Amino acid sequence: MEKEEYKTQLDIACEKFRKLMAEQLVRVENMKSQGDFVDYASLDKIKIGVCGGDGIGPIISAQARRVLEFILSDLVEAGKIEFKDIEGLTLENRIAKGKAIPDDVMAELKSCHIILKGPTTTPQKGSGMPNIESANVAMRKALDLFANIRPVKVPEEGINWTIFRENTEGGYAIGSSGFNITDDLAVDFTVTTKQGSDRIARLAYDYAHKNGFKRVSLVTKANVIKTTDGNFLEDCHKVANLYPDIVTDEWYADIMTAKLVDKKRRRDFQVLLLPNLYGDIISDEAAEFQGGVGTAGCANIGKKYAMFEAIHGSAPRMISEGRGKYADPCSMLRACVMLLSHIGLQERADRLERALDICSFEEKKLVITGRDTGATCDEFGNYVMETLRKI
Repeated sequence: MEKEEYKTQLDIACEKFRKLMAEQLVRVENMKSQGDFVDYASLDKIKIGVCGGDGIGPIISAQARRVLEFILSDLVEAGKIEFKDIEGLTLENRIAKGKAIPDDVMAELKSCHIILKGPTTTPQKGSGMPNIESANVAMRKALDLFANIRPVKVPEEGINWTIFRENTEGGYAIGSSGFNITDDLAVDFTVTTKQGSDRIARLAYDYAHKNGFKRVSLVTKANVIKTTDGNFLEDCHKVANLYPDIVTDEWYADIMTAKLVDKKRRRDFQVLLLPNLYGDIISDEAAEFQGGVGTAGCANIGKKYAMFEAIHGSAPRMISEGRGKYADPCSMLRACVMLLSHIGLQERADRLERALDICSFEEKKLVITGRDTGATCDEFGNYVMETLRKI
């Protein structure tokens, strides 16, 4: 390529970069103007939208809704809680509309206070499908669900971790907006803002303080990714200074993945606070100790909206092989525990968590294997509700 052609390509790249950064500056101003978190106790009615997604999503989310309706039956009957089905988040509809989340679906999502969402499929490069953004990433950005919270517990191993992953920035902020400057040079972007780092840090430290945890571990690659990870680290330390009762330590992401495997050292970790990409990777590793990503749910928290989901994908292979009915609903049911806690129903959250522990770790009268060698999703849901009746 001649020098003049390079100049033309660089000019195009710089113009695109300018537009992207202008959008991020608008997002910064929006964060500055945000109010407080929703007070669910003050609402006459809490609206819970249920999105099935695709693959095994509709199967496990339907089971989660069934268990939620069971444990909330009195409040539903009293008109205090309303469930709403939200269609259109399937891969086929998203491709047909050419959007990660079609406009009509987004309007339905925004009409609810809480969203219970099944897994969705994101086409990858080379799949032959259109390059649409992840529905998860789009929802987190549109509803400003800035905190992804993933608890992992294995009592017999001394594991009791809560992972706070920043949810709207890092490599995921404009991850679908990278571009090929030339055939030889491709660029993506990592974005960190002071406001984004501050609010996830405040949520993590406040959680640690309220729940009696004495250690928060900051996980970055600030030794290499010096600007964005470095700023995240600095902003988290500023929040840490407000909590003198909590010890703050620092870890690099690669070493943290190793130390979680260290049987002696991993018992020391309590609350982990990470930028987006590292949080995604390490929380999946952490879930393996609990029994795999199929056992883990997560909360996506913002000031106005909250969304609860499994941490795993849509498992299209299970559907293509006719094994969908054997999908494990535990990830979505664990997410329901967090949902109940978030809307102020802690006693019910504790009951559901206890029932899941009995069914999954103690009695284990039914076992999910993902195949006809184990229980179906529906059978396991019945088992959980039978257990709830006893406790």
